[in-house]
Parts: sequence; C-alpha cells; structure tokens
Amino acid sequence: MMPASWRKLLFGIALLLTAGGLIGWLYGNPVAGLLVAALAALAWQVRQLLAFDRALRTRDFDTFRYGEGIWQQMFSHFEREHGQTRKHKSRYRQLLKEIRKSTDAMPDGAVILDAKNEIVTCNKAAKILAGLKPKKDKGQRIDNLLREPALNKLLQKQDYSRSVEIISPLREGEWLNCRVVPYGADQKLLLLRDVTERIRLNKMRRDFVGNASHELRSPLTVISGYLDSLAEDPEIAPGWEQPVEQMRAQAQRMNHIVAELLELSKLESAGRANTTELVNVGGLLVAARKTWEGRAGVPEIRVHLETEALLYGNSTQLESIVGNLLSNAVRHTPQDGSITMIWRASKKGAEIVMQDSGEGIAAEHVPRLTERFFRVDRGRSRDDGGVGLGLAIVKHILNRHDGELHISSELGVGSEFHCRFPAQRVAVPEPVALGGSGS
Repeated sequence: MMPASWRKLLFGIALLLTAGGLIGWLYGNPVAGLLVAALAALAWQVRQLLAFDRALRTRDFDTFRYGEGIWQQMFSHFEREHGQTRKHKSRYRQLLKEIRKSTDAMPDGAVILDAKNEIVTCNKAAKILAGLKPKKDKGQRIDNLLREPALNKLLQKQDYSRSVEIISPLREGEWLNCRVVPYGADQKLLLLRDVTERIRLNKMRRDFVGNASHELRSPLTVISGYLDSLAEDPEIAPGWEQPVEQMRAQAQRMNHIVAELLELSKLESAGRANTTELVNVGGLLVAARKTWEGRAGVPEIRVHLETEALLYGNSTQLESIVGNLLSNAVRHTPQDGSITMIWRASKKGAEIVMQDSGEGIAAEHVPRLTERFFRVDRGRSRDDGGVGLGLAIVKHILNRHDGELHISSELGVGSEFHCRFPAQRVAVPEPVALGGSGS
C-alpha cells in the first residue's frame, strides 16, 4: 500500500497540473498551462532537493525536522538510519578496543594477515618479539619483513597443523616459534612465541647426552673386553658361564644404545645433507634384505624396485634409515607374516616404503613414534624390543635430506612407513641408447 506522504505528493502534483490546465484552457492554450504547472512542480522539487543536500552538508535539518511531506519523511528515515549507524560504530569501536586490550595482554605475538599475507594489524608482543609496527607496517607483506624460508614455506602451504622455529630478527641467539591458524574470512593469524629457553634447554640436553654417551664408550669397551675373555676362558668356574653370557649380552646392548645416542646427537647438530653424492637406494634395500636372510624367526622379506632413480644424499645415513625401519618391522612382525620394501619415484619426488603385516599400532600412539625412548608396548621385554631411538634417528636423517616421514597403521593389520624425498633430491638415469650397425 502506498504511504500517505506519497499519496499527498501525487495528489498535490495532480491538483497543480489540473489548475494549470484549466488556466491555460481559459486563455485558449491548455497545453501551455500544463507545461507551466509541470515546470513549477519540478522547480519546487529541485529546490527541496538542493535544500536537503545543503542540510546533509551542514548537518542543519531544521527545515525538514517538522511536517508531513515527502521530504520530512526522507529526513526521518535518514535520521533513524544515521542513528543506528552511530550505535553500530560505537559498538564496533568498543569491541575493537577490547580486542586490542586482550591481544596486547597476550605474551605471544599476534599478527593478522589477509589473503595476500599482508599485515592488517598486530599486537604489542609482535613489536617486542619481531619488531613489527601496527601503523607503519600495515599493508606490508610479512615475508618481506621476516625473511625466513621456513616461515615463507609455512605460509604458502597453509598447513595449520605445523609450526616452525626461526631466528629472532631482533636479538642474536634468540628463537621464535611461528604458527599460522585461520582467522575470519580470507585472513590468517600468525602467532609468535619466544622459545629461546626451550631451545637452550634442548641444546644442553643434547650436549649432555652426547658427552655422557661419549664418556661411556671407553668403560663399556673395557668391560666388554674382560667379559669376552672370561667367556672364552676354558678354566672359568662352574656355574659362571650363564651369568657371564648374560653380562656380555647386556654390555652389547649398552654399546648399541650408546652408539645410537651418539648418532642421534650428531644428527641433531648437523646441517643439511650434501647434494653431490648419488646413492643407489634400490641397492640399499637389496643389501638390507640379505642381512636378515637365514635368521631364525624372521618373516618373509620382499623388495620391489619400481624405479632406477638415484638419490642425492649421505649413503651411510640413508642406509641407517633402511636398517632401522627394517629392524623395527622384523621385531613387530610374526614369522608367518611378510615385509615389503618399495622404492618408487614420480615427478613429485621419491619414497621408500616399508610395509609389514605385523601387530600394528593404535592411532593414538602414531604421533609419538618418533619421540626418543618412546615404546608402544612397555610390557615387552627390552631384550626383545628396541630402546625407542630408531625412528627418532630416521626422522632426523630425513630432515637432513629435506624429507618427511609419514606413518599409517592399523591394529592387527600392519603398518606402513613412507620416507618421502622432494624432486630436487632425485636423479633419474638417462636411458642408454642401443648401438646400431653402421651402414
């Protein structure tokens, strides 16, 4: 239904046009009368429009504040919408202040990024930790201010489940942990945390483990030597053969643990593996299978070489990957089961796959498998199982080779370990052309 103000306006225009037409008819020209009346109506509306525009610019609406005309109604609508807008702005400002207060109270840095990784805003902690300034750096790309390859890779992948650690851009010897989480529409939240103390403690722990392991090697060597001599002595006292043999086995076990600790300590402090040595991974898999052939209680071991590709890296360390994964699979696979080692490559890279039909691993334990000394079945005898360092070694070797370890497992079905390497680490041999007969 048409509002009363519109009906009044149309009625007034119709009345004006009728009056103009009658006056023109009296003078013998009704068209001219209608035209003059229409121009008068248009002039009045234009005058009102200009007055309303002036009122918008000067904020003086006294002319339109009272009355029942269409312009007074427009002013009423405008005033109501303007009042609601003021309320919304006030609430928004108050909410923004509260958000800024809460984020400024956070000990961690928080940086809001848009879809192009440009800074929208950041809190005070981000300024303290990374030197970012909310006003000056607004609109700047974060990767232009924090030039860290690891952080750039994290932003590009948009992997919200991972975090990276970078060197502090402000203070030498300090470290920041960076994590990206989704935030609003087409935005991300970059969280910065000072992890310097944790990294220092980890370094102290690694140094202690490395030094302690190194110092244990000499006394263990002496003990193992005397035990070997006792075991080979034909005049050993009756009843001492079994205790001596048990001590020898434990000494060998200790030597193995110390060797793994030393290897892990070296890997944690080592840099990226070289990219000049080409390693025949297929040959490593075949050699690893041969080391277990003929042993009692070992399941069937198969090797599938789906590619002849070579890998740039450290042959000793890659051999350690294969050895640790295969040893782990043999321990957890019954004799009537099977183990399959696969070497494959594609345009995206290459991978070593270790499949077994063993006991499998519960889903809640999979994320912790690469932790030091973590063992799923703590009730298993330590003589039968490992010490929980093998997969930690595998993970660190893969990190040195720009690779990743992916584990999938199901209880009672078996497990799969995928060691994936990027394409830049893979070298595919060129096919050798067959020689043809000359003409």
